[in-house]
Amino acid sequence: MTSTSTSMQHLLGRKPSSQPIVDHLNELSFAVKYSGTLIPDIKSYPDVVYYNFHHLGLSLLFKPTDGYKPRIGSIRSELTEDKLVLESIDIYNVLRVSTSDVKGSQKRTETAFAAYPISPVFLNVPPIEEEGISPPHSIQITRGSTGKDFVQDLGEPDRKGGGSGPSSGSIGIWCEWKKHGVLVEFGGVEAIGPQAWERGKDAVWRVVTIFMPMGQE
Repeated sequence: MTSTSTSMQHLLGRKPSSQPIVDHLNELSFAVKYSGTLIPDIKSYPDVVYYNFHHLGLSLLFKPTDGYKPRIGSIRSELTEDKLVLESIDIYNVLRVSTSDVKGSQKRTETAFAAYPISPVFLNVPPIEEEGISPPHSIQITRGSTGKDFVQDLGEPDRKGGGSGPSSGSIGIWCEWKKHGVLVEFGGVEAIGPQAWERGKDAVWRVVTIFMPMGQE
């Protein structure tokens, strides 16, 4: 398994063709032994543009600046990339779940992206003390990191939700740490259903979203 000691947060605020983003995409391509041209699946809207790299387990969300409003459905050559800045990063984890445990729509969502090929993922977090917990300067997210691991590293989340309702229609539990710029969506059977929060400590992450920490926007 490929690993890197570089925090992905240094990519935030950069333009799509900036060298750090290009270098990171090349690193991921090398990790999955992909030798073709990297062509993102672009979803453009007036207020946001997604660059999705499904085979790399990565989605980049860019925000328009300077009053720029991309046309819905624009392809890359039609975008003014100098007026786009990276606001958040989604990395995906592929969970081994039984098809009998997950309904069709959820299964498609979890398998739309391949697993992000770098593990562990390093994130820098500010040294904020909360309820006796002092998060480390850098945390590591591995393939098997669970809800318990995230709380141990980051403290109690600022916001959380999901996990209610019957298992057939439930939204997986999620937690957000605004001061650290981290949002985690959990997957698998532990993350859904009426008892999801009781089992949540053992739920493995499905998507980690990295954004600018509160106060640093």
